[in-house]
Amino acid sequence: MPLIRIDMLEGRTDDELKLMLDTIQDCVVEAFGVPERDRYQIVHEHKKGRMVFLDTGMGFERSDGVVAIQFFTSPRTHVEKMEVFKLLSDKLGEKCGLDPKDLFISVFTNRDEDWSFADGEAQYVTGKLP
Repeated sequence: MPLIRIDMLEGRTDDELKLMLDTIQDCVVEAFGVPERDRYQIVHEHKKGRMVFLDTGMGFERSDGVVAIQFFTSPRTHVEKMEVFKLLSDKLGEKCGLDPKDLFISVFTNRDEDWSFADGEAQYVTGKLP
């Protein structure tokens, strides 16, 4: 169950945003093997100048189309992480026209007791979720 935070500059249409969110979910389902309805996405749109993503000295430029995706997730294997990175780069480029250099991804791992889906209860710990 990843919780996904997506940060971008303002300006995309509702249709463009829906396509991006659907594409991200498709990649997560494919790479992590989660159910289709295991979908938790938060979009933050920022005014120009409120996001700064340089190149860490690698020598490339980013555009105003930059998108930062943060995964908050239970432990994932190295292979799963590499697969979701590649799928996101390929499919967001193909379906949404996102330049791969404008994609920034990070993963934050947590444990079962760090999740409560409702009712003030940790469902992974109580056994209501496998």
